[in-house]
Amino acid sequence: MIDKEEIEDLTQAHEEDFILNVGPQHPSTHGVLRLKIKLQGETVTHIEPHLGYIHRSIEKMCEASSYRNFIYLTSRMDYLSAHMNNQACAMVVEKGLQLEIPKRAKVIRILMSELTRLASHQLWWACTGLDLGATTPFFVGFRDREVILDIFDETCGSRLTMDYNVPGGIMFDIHPNFQKNVHAFLKGFKKNLPEYHQLLTGNVIFQNRTKGVGYLSPEDTISFGCSGPTARGSGVSCDIRKWQPYDGYEDVQFNEVLETAGDCYARYLVRMREMEESVKIIEQLIDNIPEGDFQAKTKAVLKLPKGEFYSRVETARGELGVYLVSDGTSKPYRMKFRSPNFSNLSALREIAVGGKIGDLVANMAMLDLVIPDIDR
Repeated sequence: MIDKEEIEDLTQAHEEDFILNVGPQHPSTHGVLRLKIKLQGETVTHIEPHLGYIHRSIEKMCEASSYRNFIYLTSRMDYLSAHMNNQACAMVVEKGLQLEIPKRAKVIRILMSELTRLASHQLWWACTGLDLGATTPFFVGFRDREVILDIFDETCGSRLTMDYNVPGGIMFDIHPNFQKNVHAFLKGFKKNLPEYHQLLTGNVIFQNRTKGVGYLSPEDTISFGCSGPTARGSGVSCDIRKWQPYDGYEDVQFNEVLETAGDCYARYLVRMREMEESVKIIEQLIDNIPEGDFQAKTKAVLKLPKGEFYSRVETARGELGVYLVSDGTSKPYRMKFRSPNFSNLSALREIAVGGKIGDLVANMAMLDLVIPDIDR
Protein backbone atom coordinates (compact mmCIF):
# COMPACT_ATOMS: atom_id res chain seq x y z
CA MET A 1 0.00 0.00 0.00
CA ILE A 2 1.35 3.47 -0.99
CA ASP A 3 1.34 6.03 1.80
CA LYS A 4 0.63 9.77 1.45
CA GLU A 5 4.28 10.83 1.15
CA GLU A 6 4.90 8.37 -1.69
CA ILE A 7 1.85 9.68 -3.54
CA GLU A 8 3.17 13.25 -3.25
CA ASP A 9 6.60 12.12 -4.56
CA LEU A 10 4.99 10.41 -7.57
CA THR A 11 2.90 13.51 -8.30
CA GLN A 12 5.95 15.74 -8.13
CA ALA A 13 7.92 13.45 -10.46
CA HIS A 14 5.05 13.47 -12.95
CA GLU A 15 4.97 17.26 -13.03
CA GLU A 16 8.72 17.67 -13.54
CA ASP A 17 9.80 19.20 -16.83
CA PHE A 18 11.32 16.97 -19.48
CA ILE A 19 14.27 18.53 -21.35
CA LEU A 20 14.60 17.55 -25.00
CA ASN A 21 17.44 18.49 -27.36
CA VAL A 22 16.56 18.73 -31.04
CA GLY A 23 19.71 18.92 -33.14
CA PRO A 24 22.22 20.05 -34.07
CA GLN A 25 21.46 18.46 -37.41
CA HIS A 26 23.58 17.97 -40.47
CA PRO A 27 23.50 20.89 -42.98
CA SER A 28 21.50 18.76 -45.44
CA THR A 29 18.59 18.68 -43.00
CA HIS A 30 17.74 22.39 -42.79
CA GLY A 31 20.98 23.47 -41.16
CA VAL A 32 22.96 23.18 -37.98
CA LEU A 33 20.57 24.48 -35.32
CA ARG A 34 20.04 23.14 -31.80
CA LEU A 35 16.78 23.63 -29.94
CA LYS A 36 16.61 23.07 -26.18
CA ILE A 37 12.97 22.30 -25.44
CA LYS A 38 11.22 22.02 -22.09
CA LEU A 39 8.15 19.79 -22.06
CA GLN A 40 5.33 18.95 -19.73
CA GLY A 41 3.90 15.84 -21.26
CA GLU A 42 3.66 16.70 -24.96
CA THR A 43 3.20 20.42 -24.38
CA VAL A 44 6.10 22.79 -25.08
CA THR A 45 6.59 25.09 -22.09
CA HIS A 46 9.88 26.67 -23.15
CA ILE A 47 12.12 26.64 -26.22
CA GLU A 48 15.61 28.07 -26.53
CA PRO A 49 17.54 28.14 -29.85
CA HIS A 50 21.31 27.63 -29.63
CA LEU A 51 23.18 29.17 -32.56
CA GLY A 52 26.73 29.37 -33.82
CA TYR A 53 27.34 25.86 -35.15
CA ILE A 54 27.94 27.17 -38.68
CA HIS A 55 29.26 30.65 -37.87
CA ARG A 56 31.96 31.71 -40.34
CA SER A 57 32.44 35.41 -39.51
CA ILE A 58 31.24 36.51 -42.95
CA GLU A 59 30.86 40.15 -41.90
CA LYS A 60 34.53 40.26 -40.82
CA MET A 61 35.61 38.48 -43.99
CA CYS A 62 33.79 41.15 -46.01
CA GLU A 63 35.88 43.83 -44.30
CA ALA A 64 39.03 42.11 -45.63
CA SER A 65 37.70 41.92 -49.21
CA SER A 66 37.42 44.47 -51.99
CA TYR A 67 34.13 46.08 -52.98
CA ARG A 68 33.91 43.68 -55.90
CA ASN A 69 34.73 40.47 -54.03
CA PHE A 70 32.82 40.84 -50.76
CA ILE A 71 29.52 40.58 -52.64
CA TYR A 72 29.90 36.84 -53.24
CA LEU A 73 30.50 35.91 -49.62
CA THR A 74 26.80 36.59 -49.09
CA SER A 75 25.88 33.76 -51.47
CA ARG A 76 26.77 31.46 -48.59
CA MET A 77 24.31 33.05 -46.13
CA ASP A 78 20.80 32.31 -47.37
CA TYR A 79 22.07 30.17 -50.24
CA LEU A 80 18.50 29.76 -51.56
CA SER A 81 18.35 33.54 -52.09
CA ALA A 82 21.94 33.89 -53.29
CA HIS A 83 21.15 36.13 -56.26
CA MET A 84 19.11 38.54 -54.15
CA ASN A 85 21.81 38.65 -51.45
CA ASN A 86 24.36 39.62 -54.09
CA GLN A 87 21.94 42.18 -55.50
CA ALA A 88 21.64 43.93 -52.13
CA CYS A 89 25.43 44.14 -51.83
CA ALA A 90 25.86 45.43 -55.38
CA MET A 91 23.19 48.05 -54.70
CA VAL A 92 24.92 49.39 -51.59
CA VAL A 93 28.16 49.83 -53.55
CA GLU A 94 26.26 51.53 -56.38
CA LYS A 95 24.65 53.86 -53.85
CA GLY A 96 28.07 54.82 -52.51
CA LEU A 97 29.40 55.43 -56.00
CA GLN A 98 26.18 57.20 -57.07
CA LEU A 99 26.17 54.84 -60.02
CA GLU A 100 23.12 54.36 -62.23
CA ILE A 101 22.98 50.94 -63.85
CA PRO A 102 21.59 50.25 -67.35
CA LYS A 103 17.90 49.39 -67.71
CA ARG A 104 18.78 46.07 -69.31
CA ALA A 105 20.71 45.07 -66.20
CA LYS A 106 17.81 46.09 -63.94
CA VAL A 107 15.30 43.95 -65.83
CA ILE A 108 17.61 40.94 -65.89
CA ARG A 109 18.23 41.36 -62.15
CA ILE A 110 14.48 41.25 -61.49
CA LEU A 111 14.01 38.21 -63.71
CA MET A 112 16.80 36.37 -61.91
CA SER A 113 15.45 37.43 -58.52
CA GLU A 114 11.94 36.16 -59.22
CA LEU A 115 13.25 32.90 -60.64
CA THR A 116 15.31 32.57 -57.47
CA ARG A 117 12.19 33.23 -55.36
CA LEU A 118 10.31 30.54 -57.27
CA ALA A 119 13.13 28.02 -56.89
CA SER A 120 13.34 28.76 -53.16
CA HIS A 121 9.60 28.44 -52.59
CA GLN A 122 9.53 25.20 -54.58
CA LEU A 123 12.22 23.73 -52.35
CA TRP A 124 10.36 24.97 -49.26
CA TRP A 125 7.11 23.38 -50.48
CA ALA A 126 8.87 20.12 -51.25
CA CYS A 127 10.58 19.93 -47.85
CA THR A 128 7.45 21.02 -45.97
CA GLY A 129 5.54 18.11 -47.43
CA LEU A 130 8.32 15.71 -46.48
CA ASP A 131 8.62 17.14 -42.96
CA LEU A 132 4.91 16.57 -42.37
CA GLY A 133 4.92 13.04 -43.69
CA ALA A 134 4.12 13.39 -47.41
CA THR A 135 6.79 11.96 -49.71
CA THR A 136 5.36 12.84 -53.12
CA PRO A 137 5.67 16.67 -52.79
CA PHE A 138 9.41 16.30 -52.29
CA PHE A 139 9.83 14.84 -55.77
CA VAL A 140 7.28 17.16 -57.42
CA GLY A 141 8.86 20.34 -56.00
CA PHE A 142 12.40 19.36 -56.91
CA ARG A 143 11.25 18.33 -60.39
CA ASP A 144 10.09 21.87 -61.17
CA ARG A 145 12.96 23.56 -59.35
CA GLU A 146 15.47 21.63 -61.43
CA VAL A 147 14.29 23.44 -64.57
CA ILE A 148 15.11 26.84 -63.00
CA LEU A 149 18.53 25.65 -61.87
CA ASP A 150 19.32 24.55 -65.41
CA ILE A 151 18.42 28.05 -66.64
CA PHE A 152 20.76 29.56 -64.03
CA ASP A 153 23.52 27.15 -64.97
CA GLU A 154 23.29 28.02 -68.65
CA THR A 155 23.52 31.80 -68.11
CA CYS A 156 25.52 32.13 -64.89
CA GLY A 157 27.64 28.98 -64.93
CA SER A 158 26.29 27.89 -61.55
CA ARG A 159 23.06 26.40 -60.25
CA LEU A 160 22.85 27.64 -56.65
CA THR A 161 25.38 30.39 -55.87
CA MET A 162 25.26 32.22 -59.19
CA ASP A 163 27.58 35.18 -58.34
CA TYR A 164 26.00 37.05 -61.24
CA ASN A 165 25.64 40.60 -59.90
CA VAL A 166 28.47 43.12 -60.01
CA PRO A 167 28.63 46.81 -59.06
CA GLY A 168 27.15 48.48 -62.12
CA GLY A 169 24.93 45.67 -63.36
CA ILE A 170 25.45 41.99 -64.15
CA MET A 171 28.63 40.07 -64.89
CA PHE A 172 27.71 39.13 -68.48
CA ASP A 173 24.68 39.06 -70.74
CA ILE A 174 22.00 36.38 -70.70
CA HIS A 175 22.38 33.20 -72.73
CA PRO A 176 20.69 33.24 -76.17
CA ASN A 177 18.35 30.48 -74.98
CA PHE A 178 17.37 32.29 -71.79
CA GLN A 179 14.03 33.72 -72.92
CA LYS A 180 12.99 30.54 -74.71
CA ASN A 181 13.79 28.38 -71.69
CA VAL A 182 12.02 30.72 -69.26
CA HIS A 183 8.89 30.59 -71.43
CA ALA A 184 9.06 26.79 -71.41
CA PHE A 185 9.43 26.76 -67.63
CA LEU A 186 6.49 29.11 -67.10
CA LYS A 187 4.26 27.01 -69.34
CA GLY A 188 5.15 23.84 -67.46
CA PHE A 189 4.97 25.35 -63.97
CA LYS A 190 1.55 26.95 -64.52
CA LYS A 191 0.33 23.55 -65.67
CA ASN A 192 1.85 21.84 -62.60
CA LEU A 193 0.80 24.34 -59.92
CA PRO A 194 -2.70 22.83 -59.43
CA GLU A 195 -0.92 19.60 -58.49
CA TYR A 196 0.73 21.47 -55.59
CA HIS A 197 -2.67 22.47 -54.26
CA GLN A 198 -4.06 18.98 -54.79
CA LEU A 199 -1.23 17.33 -52.86
CA LEU A 200 -0.99 19.71 -49.89
CA THR A 201 -3.18 22.83 -49.90
CA GLY A 202 -6.47 20.93 -49.99
CA ASN A 203 -5.22 17.90 -48.09
CA VAL A 204 -7.31 17.43 -44.93
CA ILE A 205 -4.44 15.90 -42.95
CA PHE A 206 -2.14 18.78 -43.93
CA GLN A 207 -4.77 21.35 -42.97
CA ASN A 208 -5.26 19.70 -39.57
CA ARG A 209 -1.51 19.89 -38.99
CA THR A 210 -1.29 23.60 -39.88
CA LYS A 211 -4.60 25.43 -39.29
CA GLY A 212 -4.68 27.11 -35.88
CA VAL A 213 -1.11 25.99 -35.20
CA GLY A 214 1.72 28.41 -34.40
CA TYR A 215 -0.31 31.61 -34.07
CA LEU A 216 1.69 34.85 -34.29
CA SER A 217 -0.15 38.12 -33.73
CA PRO A 218 0.58 41.22 -35.86
CA GLU A 219 1.85 43.04 -32.75
CA ASP A 220 4.35 40.26 -31.94
CA THR A 221 5.33 40.05 -35.60
CA ILE A 222 6.38 43.69 -35.55
CA SER A 223 7.96 43.41 -32.10
CA PHE A 224 10.21 40.54 -33.18
CA GLY A 225 11.15 42.28 -36.43
CA CYS A 226 9.79 39.49 -38.59
CA SER A 227 9.58 40.01 -42.34
CA GLY A 228 8.75 38.15 -45.51
CA PRO A 229 6.01 35.49 -45.61
CA THR A 230 6.35 35.01 -41.84
CA ALA A 231 5.14 38.57 -41.27
CA ARG A 232 2.69 38.73 -44.15
CA GLY A 233 0.99 35.58 -42.87
CA SER A 234 -0.03 37.71 -39.87
CA GLY A 235 -1.32 40.53 -42.05
CA VAL A 236 1.74 42.79 -41.68
CA SER A 237 2.57 44.61 -44.91
CA CYS A 238 6.35 44.65 -45.33
CA ASP A 239 7.27 43.78 -48.93
CA ILE A 240 10.34 45.91 -49.75
CA ARG A 241 9.51 45.61 -53.45
CA LYS A 242 6.37 47.65 -52.70
CA TRP A 243 7.50 49.90 -49.84
CA GLN A 244 10.89 50.87 -51.26
CA PRO A 245 11.05 49.66 -54.88
CA TYR A 246 14.52 49.00 -56.27
CA ASP A 247 16.03 48.12 -59.65
CA GLY A 248 12.76 48.77 -61.47
CA TYR A 249 10.18 46.95 -59.33
CA GLU A 250 8.11 50.13 -59.43
CA ASP A 251 7.51 49.47 -63.14
CA VAL A 252 5.92 46.02 -62.78
CA GLN A 253 2.44 45.13 -61.62
CA PHE A 254 2.07 42.60 -58.80
CA ASN A 255 0.25 42.22 -55.51
CA GLU A 256 1.69 42.03 -52.04
CA VAL A 257 0.27 38.79 -50.65
CA LEU A 258 -1.26 39.08 -47.18
CA GLU A 259 -3.09 36.60 -44.96
CA THR A 260 -4.55 37.52 -41.59
CA ALA A 261 -4.96 34.19 -39.75
CA GLY A 262 -1.40 34.31 -38.41
CA ASP A 263 -1.03 30.52 -38.24
CA CYS A 264 1.08 27.99 -40.12
CA TYR A 265 -1.54 27.55 -42.83
CA ALA A 266 -1.61 31.32 -43.46
CA ARG A 267 2.16 31.42 -43.88
CA TYR A 268 1.83 28.48 -46.24
CA LEU A 269 -0.79 30.26 -48.36
CA VAL A 270 1.36 33.40 -48.59
CA ARG A 271 4.20 31.50 -50.19
CA MET A 272 1.90 29.63 -52.54
CA ARG A 273 0.33 32.87 -53.77
CA GLU A 274 3.74 34.56 -53.96
CA MET A 275 4.76 31.98 -56.54
CA GLU A 276 1.83 33.09 -58.69
CA GLU A 277 2.87 36.74 -58.32
CA SER A 278 6.46 35.90 -59.31
CA VAL A 279 5.15 34.25 -62.45
CA LYS A 280 3.21 37.44 -63.27
CA ILE A 281 6.33 39.59 -62.85
CA ILE A 282 8.41 37.32 -65.08
CA GLU A 283 5.71 37.25 -67.76
CA GLN A 284 5.66 41.06 -67.86
CA LEU A 285 9.42 41.33 -68.38
CA ILE A 286 10.64 38.28 -70.26
CA ASP A 287 9.67 39.65 -73.69
CA ASN A 288 10.48 43.26 -72.78
CA ILE A 289 14.17 43.13 -71.91
CA PRO A 290 15.63 46.45 -73.12
CA GLU A 291 18.50 46.51 -75.56
CA GLY A 292 21.79 48.13 -74.64
CA ASP A 293 24.57 47.62 -72.13
CA PHE A 294 24.25 45.14 -69.30
CA GLN A 295 26.91 46.80 -67.16
CA ALA A 296 27.89 50.40 -66.41
CA LYS A 297 31.52 51.39 -66.78
CA THR A 298 33.44 51.32 -63.51
CA LYS A 299 37.06 51.53 -62.43
CA ALA A 300 39.08 48.39 -61.90
CA VAL A 301 39.58 49.26 -58.22
CA LEU A 302 36.51 50.69 -56.53
CA LYS A 303 36.76 53.18 -53.68
CA LEU A 304 33.68 54.51 -51.94
CA PRO A 305 33.66 57.97 -50.38
CA LYS A 306 33.71 58.15 -46.60
CA GLY A 307 30.27 57.64 -45.14
CA GLU A 308 27.53 55.16 -44.24
CA PHE A 309 25.38 53.43 -46.83
CA TYR A 310 22.40 51.09 -46.56
CA SER A 311 20.41 49.03 -49.04
CA ARG A 312 17.66 46.46 -48.64
CA VAL A 313 15.96 43.86 -50.80
CA GLU A 314 13.09 41.40 -50.44
CA THR A 315 14.55 37.90 -50.43
CA ALA A 316 12.51 34.69 -50.39
CA ARG A 317 12.42 34.86 -46.57
CA GLY A 318 12.09 38.59 -45.99
CA GLU A 319 14.12 41.75 -45.71
CA LEU A 320 17.88 41.58 -46.12
CA GLY A 321 19.54 44.83 -45.13
CA VAL A 322 23.18 45.66 -45.93
CA TYR A 323 24.85 48.35 -43.82
CA LEU A 324 28.26 49.52 -45.02
CA VAL A 325 30.68 52.01 -43.45
CA SER A 326 33.38 53.33 -45.78
CA ASP A 327 36.62 55.02 -44.74
CA GLY A 328 37.50 55.97 -48.30
CA THR A 329 39.69 52.96 -49.05
CA SER A 330 39.14 50.02 -51.40
CA LYS A 331 37.70 47.83 -48.63
CA PRO A 332 34.69 48.25 -46.35
CA TYR A 333 35.57 49.56 -42.90
CA ARG A 334 32.50 47.88 -41.39
CA MET A 335 29.84 45.52 -42.73
CA LYS A 336 26.62 44.52 -41.02
CA PHE A 337 23.83 42.34 -42.42
CA ARG A 338 20.26 42.47 -41.19
CA SER A 339 19.25 38.93 -42.10
CA PRO A 340 15.58 37.88 -42.29
CA ASN A 341 16.14 34.40 -40.87
CA PHE A 342 17.66 35.69 -37.62
CA SER A 343 14.66 37.92 -36.88
CA ASN A 344 12.13 35.28 -37.93
CA LEU A 345 13.74 32.69 -35.66
CA SER A 346 13.23 35.01 -32.68
CA ALA A 347 9.48 34.42 -33.00
CA LEU A 348 9.80 30.64 -32.64
CA ARG A 349 9.31 30.70 -28.87
CA GLU A 350 6.14 32.76 -29.24
CA ILE A 351 4.57 30.43 -31.78
CA ALA A 352 5.75 27.12 -30.25
CA VAL A 353 5.21 27.53 -26.49
CA GLY A 354 1.83 26.18 -25.46
CA GLY A 355 1.61 23.89 -28.46
CA LYS A 356 2.44 20.23 -28.83
CA ILE A 357 5.91 18.90 -29.58
CA GLY A 358 4.44 17.34 -32.73
CA ASP A 359 3.49 20.81 -33.97
CA LEU A 360 7.09 22.02 -33.73
CA VAL A 361 7.87 20.42 -37.09
CA ALA A 362 5.10 22.42 -38.78
CA ASN A 363 6.18 25.62 -37.00
CA MET A 364 9.76 25.23 -38.17
CA ALA A 365 8.72 24.34 -41.71
CA MET A 366 6.55 27.45 -42.07
CA LEU A 367 9.33 29.75 -40.83
CA ASP A 368 11.41 28.33 -43.71
CA LEU A 369 14.71 28.91 -41.92
CA VAL A 370 18.10 28.75 -43.63
CA ILE A 371 20.57 28.48 -40.76
CA PRO A 372 23.75 29.96 -42.35
CA ASP A 373 21.79 33.19 -42.73
CA ILE A 374 21.27 33.24 -38.94
CA ASP A 375 24.83 32.47 -37.89
CA ARG A 376 26.65 34.33 -40.69
